Amino acid sequence: MLVGFLLKGIVVGLVIAVPVGPVGILCIRRTILEGRVAGLLSGTGAATADALFAVIAGFGLTVVSDWLFGYQDWLRVGGAAFLFYAGISAFLQDPTVARAAQPAAESLLANYASTFMLTITNPVTILSFLAIFAALGLSGHSVALEDVALLVLGVWLGSLSWWIALSAAAGAFRRTFARHHLVWINRGSGGILLLCGIGLVGSLFLEHCC
Repeated sequence: MLVGFLLKGIVVGLVIAVPVGPVGILCIRRTILEGRVAGLLSGTGAATADALFAVIAGFGLTVVSDWLFGYQDWLRVGGAAFLFYAGISAFLQDPTVARAAQPAAESLLANYASTFMLTITNPVTILSFLAIFAALGLSGHSVALEDVALLVLGVWLGSLSWWIALSAAAGAFRRTFARHHLVWINRGSGGILLLCGIGLVGSLFLEHCC
């Protein structure tokens, strides 16, 4: 029975992580330019945030979820600001210099922290966890705390396994890209990140002005 909760959590983690968004773009870009470790740590940051959301949903921490939803607009503004920064930086950066440099420990830590914070800026994900847990019959007082803990661990492992696979796949092609490929990867990823930032700002504008 306990293994069942762990396996269900892994499936839920995969379902949440697989849709490719700005975090996925960052993970792929960092893997190609900075190496597999940089990409994997970027994914680990997102997986940790997913696990935190699973803790909030699974253990019914309404105080935390209410606080996050209360500051939802500010969190989204922060997420949009980071996406603008990351997008513009991608356009301005020389990709060959970035690929040749050895990532410092501080840079790797920043990769982890940035994707963790970017994922946290979307607390609506908590509602996704609540809906999935309820559909699987994994919510309510009938579920023991140790079962919820295993479920959360499974979510983290499921999400992390996706990011391991994604960074490994991107890393397999890392050395096959010539300089002009890297330039277009930078421009393409930068453009997508900027569009995601514009989308966040636009959604806030529509919610409050229409």
